[in-house]
Amino acid sequence: MTSLRERLVDGAYAAGWSTVKKLPEPVAVRLGHTIADLAWKRRGKGVRRLESNYARVVPDATPERLAELSRAGMRSYLRYWMESFRLPAWSEERVKTGFDPKDVHHLTDALASDRGVILALPHMGNWDLAGAWVTTKLKTPFTTVAERLKPESLYDRFVAYREGLGMEVLPHSGGTAFGTLARRLRDGGLICLVAERDLSASGVEVKFFGEATRMPAGPALLAQQTGAILLPVTLWYDDSPVMRGRVHPPVEVPETGTRAEKTSVMTQALADAFATGIAEHPEDWHMLQRLWLADLDPTKGPS
Repeated sequence: MTSLRERLVDGAYAAGWSTVKKLPEPVAVRLGHTIADLAWKRRGKGVRRLESNYARVVPDATPERLAELSRAGMRSYLRYWMESFRLPAWSEERVKTGFDPKDVHHLTDALASDRGVILALPHMGNWDLAGAWVTTKLKTPFTTVAERLKPESLYDRFVAYREGLGMEVLPHSGGTAFGTLARRLRDGGLICLVAERDLSASGVEVKFFGEATRMPAGPALLAQQTGAILLPVTLWYDDSPVMRGRVHPPVEVPETGTRAEKTSVMTQALADAFATGIAEHPEDWHMLQRLWLADLDPTKGPS
């Protein structure tokens, strides 16, 4: 049975998609700043965790600097939401000009190879906008995976939203996603995965900003199993309406080692690429949850 809290959350997202997308862009920007600043001033659990995560990224930051970063981080996070609510109403030209990635030749060359391509991203910038740019500017459909949210109606909203942007969306649960992704890659297709947090027992332990965490094994395993090209991507904002990004060089499959050893090496390479982008633009990394193993409460598990 759907709880009152779940119905309220679903209603809030529904209002966002129905109302915010109708606002003039300057009004939506100001609204995002207002909501972000209010949340930052309240210093709730998410803001405190964001600040704690930034302390790993910028270890020499003073408390004042961390406060500045967390405020900028919340503004970046709300920019993501304001853009996402408005994306379905953007024109094709607005989508094409709304993202400007560097080194995109890594992606276009990989697509031309017909080997299949895996794009792996951290929670930076607006990955939905990057995806819409791929389907619109590059005319390339792709497949992604979405976590099943509660209530089910909210999950359905997110699936419909992303499918409306040209993505094929698979549920994370159920155990069939990996096989479907592998088939898409063997057919020369493109898949995109958000890939810097997997605190389950199946996650691969890596060093990230000098400390241990776990990241998903899926991107590395899919590259090994299908021969697809694995490309890390990082995203960020500047003071313009255009999101920026970088397609990093391919993560190669090691020539020797067991599957587990190869997976470990490749996932560490992804972590290193993510760290490079996050260190350059920490305020655009929207990690409001626990990430490092040292932060986990063994009695509660990941949160």
